[in-house]
Amino acid sequence: MALPPLLTLQDVALTFGGTPLLVGASLSVGPGERVCLVGRNGSGKSTLLKVAAGFVEPDRGVRFVQPGATVRYLPQEPDFEGFATTLAYVEAGLGPGDDEYRARYLLNELGLTGEESTAALSGGEARRAALARTLAPAPDILLLDEPTNHLDLPAIEWLEAELKGLRTALVIISHDRRFLENLSRATVWLDRGLTRRLERGFEAFEEWRDATLAEEERDRQKLARKIADEEHWMRYGVTARRKRNQRRVSELADLRTTLREARRAQGSVAMTLADGETSGKLVMEAERASKAYDGRPIVRDFSIRIARGDRVGVVGSNGAGKTTLLNMLTGALPPDEGRVRQGAGIEMVTLDQRRETLDPAWTVAEALTGGRGDTVMVAGTPKHVIGYMKDFLFAPEQARTPVGVLSGGERARLMLARALARPSNLMVLDEPTNDLDLETLDLLQETLADYAGTVLLVSHDRDFLDRIVGSVIVAEGDGRWVEYAGGYSDMVAQRGSGIAARAAPAAPARRSDEPKAAPQPRPPQKRRLSANETHALKTLPKRMAELETRIAELQRRLDDATLYARDPAGFAKVTDAITAAQTELNAAEERWLELEILREEIGG
Repeated sequence: MALPPLLTLQDVALTFGGTPLLVGASLSVGPGERVCLVGRNGSGKSTLLKVAAGFVEPDRGVRFVQPGATVRYLPQEPDFEGFATTLAYVEAGLGPGDDEYRARYLLNELGLTGEESTAALSGGEARRAALARTLAPAPDILLLDEPTNHLDLPAIEWLEAELKGLRTALVIISHDRRFLENLSRATVWLDRGLTRRLERGFEAFEEWRDATLAEEERDRQKLARKIADEEHWMRYGVTARRKRNQRRVSELADLRTTLREARRAQGSVAMTLADGETSGKLVMEAERASKAYDGRPIVRDFSIRIARGDRVGVVGSNGAGKTTLLNMLTGALPPDEGRVRQGAGIEMVTLDQRRETLDPAWTVAEALTGGRGDTVMVAGTPKHVIGYMKDFLFAPEQARTPVGVLSGGERARLMLARALARPSNLMVLDEPTNDLDLETLDLLQETLADYAGTVLLVSHDRDFLDRIVGSVIVAEGDGRWVEYAGGYSDMVAQRGSGIAARAAPAAPARRSDEPKAAPQPRPPQKRRLSANETHALKTLPKRMAELETRIAELQRRLDDATLYARDPAGFAKVTDAITAAQTELNAAEERWLELEILREEIGG
């Protein structure tokens, strides 16, 4: 016999500012259940969780908690007012009979000492302290609103393991797919104010959601066809037997009302990347580069070569130096030792994790147009700012909304809209998934998959890394960074654990009864570069630069739309010259890369 639910919400309705947010939402949580609450940004997930926690009173509906059941809620923005240290904040959440040691244990596991001043906490530290306070009492129900926000990968993986080991019931809101897939056993979908429940985890949600929306669309089309049939009868059949058929007139009005009020799926973000001119084959190269701050090594003796079209992820714990490494590779920060250089023809667009390039005083329209007119250049084509805003789910009336009052998700979409409109052949994305809903993440992934340029990505989202990157640079500690082939899961398979793991253990000692390995022959002595090769290695970069300049000059001539009409022979001559120059450039780049690889092998 199934146990009765510990927490129940029935027919919850709530309106903010004249717009219904919840119109008939329900939620049921039984002992030990793992429920994920999913929906678009702005659909009311956090509000429904606050109703469940008892912090928001709905306009209508019933909230019931079993007598004696304890409920703890993790807010997105914890309040530390009145608490001097993180330990005082966590201990204040304990109840009579709770283990005081657990507060210190959780703080220690989350990388805090308990002595941190609450007034000086970073976003990640504040989230860790709030998690410790929420988990410390071991309640019957945990309501977690974006628990992985501001956490690095080691903390996310620790939290995942900790929650798996609890007998507590969970209700989780998160945009971290892997986190939801690993923890959830049931899914509640909040869509247009109503909830639907699937008795399976998040891994089955998207297929179920798509099938549900497709069925809704088929029903809406059937209703539209029925209205068309009734309208035809109205035009040609209402004159006869008028009194008897007034019922059909009334039914048609009802059908129109039903269609008008039919709940349609919310809009989708429409992303288009503006590709720039093709970069050279070599995008950036680091050779034994090092960087330290106050004697602490951040990057030590790091070498890498990134070619055109590569997708490279950078992962590590908070404070490991991911942003520093990114700034070195892109030329924003010089190394203390070694060499870092960028290839030719780089057009870079950067998305920073703190949204620092957004001025809070700007309006949404000014942020997109730069304050110049009412058009945005997207992939070289002018587009009205209102139309471009709609592509990213902004309402027309938000054009004059100050950036400073936007939600985290809206600011994230605005940053994406600004970045994707600019022509580029190198995208540098520092935590692009923060505050984005799952549908927007899907579209961003598809957009990057079609992008012809190079991508450098810093992220704590394991699923997003697996979907996007072809190699992962991992912080191994003490300034060491190592590149692994494949996505995040491939890296874990190679290392044997996630990024919190230390370097791979040494090979096991040979047993005494094992035969000794045959002595390996000494490798042949490596040859030296010939004089011609040395000369080519020195002169090819200059020749490649000359060819790129020549191609750019010829391209400017071709950009003249009247050239072909005025001088067909001249047009053909310029076209042939570009083809020849590009062929020579490709050959020079190939030869230079071969010689660079050979030089490194000899040097190694």
